[in-house]
Amino acid sequence: MSYNGGQDILKLMRTIDDRIVHELNTTVPTASFAGKIDASQTCKQLYESLREAHASRERAIKHCIAQTSAVVNKLREEREKDFGDSALIKQLRKEQTKLKLMQSELNVEEVVNDRSWKVFSERCRIHFKPPKLQ
Repeated sequence: MSYNGGQDILKLMRTIDDRIVHELNTTVPTASFAGKIDASQTCKQLYESLREAHASRERAIKHCIAQTSAVVNKLREEREKDFGDSALIKQLRKEQTKLKLMQSELNVEEVVNDRSWKVFSERCRIHFKPPKLQ
């Protein structure tokens, strides 16, 4: 899969955060309206959805990084055997660039996740206490 195709898939996968943030903002009451609705179940479901979405995206990004790293290492080994192959060097540079872009997606992911958890915390802290993670 090309990096751009992977980026498109990640973008699509990240829309779940946008939907959850929207749902948090529209269905979970602020503290002043807390008595009018039982938001604990909604918060619990949204918590699980966020966790699953974040874990799924992280796995996908790390899988792509591992695959591309393997390709880069293979191309490096081939370059060691044939130093003058310009097509090989060009392909190696292309894969190295792709690898750097994929690694930067982990930083993007961290920003997206932080934003979602911030909204979750603001809306759900009085309704739902997430379990302690190991």
